[in-house]
Amino acid sequence: MALREMLTTIGTLTSRPAAFMILGAFAASWLIFEPETLDWHGIATLATWAMTLVIQRAEHRDTQALQAKLDELIRVNGKARNDITRIDDDEPEEIEARRSRSETGA
Repeated sequence: MALREMLTTIGTLTSRPAAFMILGAFAASWLIFEPETLDWHGIATLATWAMTLVIQRAEHRDTQALQAKLDELIRVNGKARNDITRIDDDEPEEIEARRSRSETGA
């Protein structure tokens, strides 16, 4: 259980601006301390890491926007179940299990 929570937290943290600052500090350190090893392979590695962070940030932004829209729809619909309103605090596996139970009627 702790591993799943840690992975979710890490995934969220990689979408924060601090992750880009860490990447910049890593690249600067590489350039300062071992510039001879910063060849095309190293640049490709940094570019891959940067693109991964950009994609993670875009996905997080889209997910948060979608969640805000759904929250608003739940608030205005009087028939919405209250127990589902805080499901975004659960781990992905718990959400999947809840969806499976709902689909089977259990």
